[in-house]
Parts: sequence; structure tokens; C-alpha cells
Amino acid sequence: MNCSGTRLAEFFDLGLQPNGNNFPSEETKNNEPLFPISMLVCEDCWQVQIAEFPSQEFLFTDHPYITGVNVPVVNHFKAMSAHIVEKLNLAKNSLVIDIGCNDGTLLRTFTEQGMRTLGVDPGKRVVDLAKSQGTTVCRTFWNLETGKALRHLNILPDVITATAVFYHLPDLHDFIEGLREVMTDNTVFIGQCVNCLDLIQKNQFDHFYHEHSCIHAIAPLKHLFGQHGMRILDVEHSEIHGGSFIVYVGLESNPRPTSESVQKAIDAEHAAGLNKLETYTEFAKRSRKNADDLVKVLKEIKAAGKRVVALGAPVKGNTLLNFCNIGPDLVQTATEVNQFKIGRLTPGTHIPIVHENTLEGTPDYYLILSWNFLDYFLSKYKQYLMNGGKFIVPVPTVRILSFDTVEKAPI
Repeated sequence: MNCSGTRLAEFFDLGLQPNGNNFPSEETKNNEPLFPISMLVCEDCWQVQIAEFPSQEFLFTDHPYITGVNVPVVNHFKAMSAHIVEKLNLAKNSLVIDIGCNDGTLLRTFTEQGMRTLGVDPGKRVVDLAKSQGTTVCRTFWNLETGKALRHLNILPDVITATAVFYHLPDLHDFIEGLREVMTDNTVFIGQCVNCLDLIQKNQFDHFYHEHSCIHAIAPLKHLFGQHGMRILDVEHSEIHGGSFIVYVGLESNPRPTSESVQKAIDAEHAAGLNKLETYTEFAKRSRKNADDLVKVLKEIKAAGKRVVALGAPVKGNTLLNFCNIGPDLVQTATEVNQFKIGRLTPGTHIPIVHENTLEGTPDYYLILSWNFLDYFLSKYKQYLMNGGKFIVPVPTVRILSFDTVEKAPI
């Protein structure tokens, strides 16, 4: 995928699973196609990638994720866009293209700062939402042909963003060649990616799902962009999604210097062993134990006659539920705010999903499948915890949080 190397080592097999973002109904739950989730690492460039990637059309043209209902992400985007405008000293009316723009949430924060914006996204539902809120969007996948089409129209952006997108691709090189078509010497591509280093160190195995064709680290990315006459200008770290990096990339001719942060990030990856196969196999062992621990805890809670409800039904949570074979017998229902998930079932495990405001009764425990937003939920559900409710957090290790434990040792 990155270097065309053939030394691909499998380090984690999560079995056959349905598309974690395709929520079936009672009528369709027995007709879910299954695909393997087997993770590989290249022993030449150390790119982590999935063995089999279902078609983009199957995964993304009817995608149910909506950025605008995710409060932590909305707040993150507001801060991120303001930071980018200031960091790059963008002039008013600079053009920002957001690849995988979803409902246009990020682009609207750029518009509020006087930027011109254009979105690119293949999803019908989210594109309709974006357009209804005034965002201009091209409904298509980003690739070389898309880049050529925009260049033909003389659309040359100052900034191109791709948040939680650049690791959803069947062909990284085709995507980058599309970028080159519209990049000038001064254009900066900004990709926000789940950080492989955080994933490995924090046992975040549920970041492995069909949409994630790969998980990036800086060292492999430096090699990848270098093959296309591009270089990483800067790297920043963010806590979003359990640990991400924001990478700034330009053509080799970009006048901006290469920040020391790039080599520091690579040094940290090597110090953590991301260039050693045993690092990945040990991670897989820890993750399997973590999964076993979670099932044990849920069975003990059931035996005690207590009720567990999942808080959120994110795609990462569906990887976890399917890998652990956790269904309605252990987790009664899941709560959501996303209109495209409510009234449906979790993929594969068929746990009913209801709106968080219509949940009947108060559960004894919430299983926090969206653990990457734990701080937000601790604040939002503070009264629940004060009243004796408890959170089950599955990563980096299985923990049960009560109000007392959070107050004594804040997360």
C-alpha cells in the first residue's frame, strides 16, 4: 500500500465481521455481508494496513456518520480551523477544500473566518445535509481524476484538509496524485489521522475496522509522500479520537521549512518499537486479554442481576462488540443521538438502538463504546454518576468508574 513491499506480516485477526457502519433493521439483520478484519504490518516501511478492503462504494456512499451531532468533534473543529488560519497566516478569501467533508461542519468554521470553501464527499445523506446548510460540495471520491477535474476548472486551493479520511483509502498513491494536481508551491495539505503510536500503546484495537484501510505513523508517511515529491512540513498531536496527529504536507518546493517536530515524532516511534514486529504481536496479545476481561466483567454484572446499556453505537464499538461476541444478552440496548442509527440494530450483534432521551429507566452501568470522548461523557453524565451509576470503559484496560473514583483520580 505504501512501498509495494511484499514482507507483510499478519499480527491481529479479528475474524469475519459486518460493515460496522451499516445498521440493519429487524427485517434485514439476517442478510449482513461479512468481511475479514485481518491487520498486517509491512516489515519494509512499517505501514499498518488491513488485508482486505471492501469497495469504497459499499462502505461510504450511504454512510451514517454525522459530524454535526458529535459535540466534542464540533468543538475540536472550531479550534482546529482557527489554529490553521493563524498558523498558516491565511488571507481572507483563501480557498479551503475539505476532503470527506461530511455535513460541512469543518468547512463552516472556515467560512466563519472569511475563507472560501469547497467540500468533496461521496456520501449522499451527508452531502444533502451539507448543502442544506449552505456548503458547496462535489459528491465524489477524491482521487487523481477528481484532482484533474478541479485543475481543469482552475480550482487551486490554499489549504486541503482531510480529517479522519486519509486512512480510509484503497490506494494512497492515487489520492496523493490527486492532491498534486491542485497543489501549488504554497498549498498545504493537512491530514488528521489516528496515531498508530497511541493505538499500540493504549490497546485501541477497536480502531481496526473495514473503513480503516490503514493506520498511519509519521515514519511510513514520510516515505510515502517522498515518493511523490512531497515532504512533511510539521506534525502536531491532538487527543481527539484517543490520540491523533495532524500532519502538514507540501510539495518539495514549498517555501516553508521542515519543523523539528517531524524527526522528533519519528524518533518517538522508533523508541516505542514501531519498527519491530514483536511490538505488534505483543499489542495483539494485550488486546485479546482486554477483550476477555470485558466479557468476564459483563457476565459478572449479568449474574448479579444488573443492567448494562451501551453509550453510543460508534463503528469502533461495533468492532469491539463483534470481536467479543457481546449481544443483547449482556448489553440490553444502546443509546444514540444520530438519526440514521436510532431505531436500528448494532451490526452483527443486533443490540437495539434508541435515542438517549427515550431510554426507559436508568441503567446500572453504561458501557462507553465511544471511550475516546470519555471526558465529555463524564461531564454530561455527572448527575448519573453522582446518583450511583457506573461507567465501564473498555480501553486501554477494562475499568469501572464511579463518581467517587473519578473524583479521587480524575481521568
